[in-house]
Amino acid sequence: MDRIIKLKAFLERQPNDSFLKHALALEFVKLQDDATARMLFDEILATDPGYIGSYYHLAKLLERQGETTLAAAVYERGVAVAIAAGDNHSKNELQMALDELTD
Repeated sequence: MDRIIKLKAFLERQPNDSFLKHALALEFVKLQDDATARMLFDEILATDPGYIGSYYHLAKLLERQGETTLAAAVYERGVAVAIAAGDNHSKNELQMALDELTD
């Protein structure tokens, strides 16, 4: 909880910081609070669609919730964003996760 409190305090000063929101979402994932984590990941991708790391973690969360069709769509969007950004490492990671899901 201490990290959550600190991250929320940082976000009060920098409410549009995707890195801080992503870190906060991951803390909620650790607590198995998928609803809050999902809300944060969705918010990040709505306001900062180029924040590639959130695609992977949102899709993994959706997989855990049994929403495989939506998870696949998130992976696919992430792959497209990674390609556009020239981020081959993220593209490969997202593509492998998508392939595992759809095989």
